[in-house]
Amino acid sequence: MSAHAQHDSPHTPDDNVRSDRYDEWQLPDRIRVEGGEVATGVFGHGPPVVLVHGTPAWSYLWRKVVPLLAEHCTVHVWDLLGFGDSRPDSGVRPSIARQAATLTQLVAHWGLTDPALVGHDIGGGIVLRAHLLHRTPARRLALLDAAVLGPWNTPFTEHQQRHAEAYRTMPHDAFTDLITTRFQSATHHPMPPEVVAAYLRPWAGTAGQHRWLDQVESVSFEDTREVVAQLAEISVPTLVLWGERDEWLSTATARRLARAIPGARLETLSSTGHFPAEDAPEETAHALLRLLR
Repeated sequence: MSAHAQHDSPHTPDDNVRSDRYDEWQLPDRIRVEGGEVATGVFGHGPPVVLVHGTPAWSYLWRKVVPLLAEHCTVHVWDLLGFGDSRPDSGVRPSIARQAATLTQLVAHWGLTDPALVGHDIGGGIVLRAHLLHRTPARRLALLDAAVLGPWNTPFTEHQQRHAEAYRTMPHDAFTDLITTRFQSATHHPMPPEVVAAYLRPWAGTAGQHRWLDQVESVSFEDTREVVAQLAEISVPTLVLWGERDEWLSTATARRLARAIPGARLETLSSTGHFPAEDAPEETAHALLRLLR
């Protein structure tokens, strides 16, 4: 099935991209893909770049990076299936393999022949799987605190996978307390309450709780194992960008990943945790622009 748009139009960098408030960050377009409906947005003008968030974030992660990139690039942003405002069809698992196939469809839908692909967390695995297995074209790659080399599941994720039913049936207020603490550990600098609330918004209520567990149960290192076997085949300029204070994936993983990719450049950001676009949006954007130029 080919992707088609219900709404798909360019937007200026100022549209829905300046605020920390959820109601002022919402991707405006919807694209039907094989397996669901994806929320997307396209901002700015210039060479194309596609931003792929990870778990448990959504495109809100990029809200301060998008305007800076959009001054120089056409920035394509989307919510992974099962995240933010994107919804998988009934019975569709929001696995890394599924997300990579969706990214390939979106790149074709947007008519991109040489985009830069940027992936954060499992978005890194998604970008590399799309590029290496689905042959999605890329002129540059950027991997931010990326879940590629295993084992990359955190102890919290592994515990949820082993006891998924307990988390599904947990009273929602207790569940919210748990995932609030989880989000707060994603950054080195404390997030303001309204920012935490925005990250929590897609997981609100019983339906959100079940969506959270759906994606937790669907995420597996098996989907990046094939990618790891082909890292030496990457031939485009690649940036490995990492937060020095990442409590989820250590900088030792960053060094291993950079060594595995021919010619990859490693950059670290001080006083930055697992969400570099949240802790240091300007530094993150500037590092990406150096790669893109």
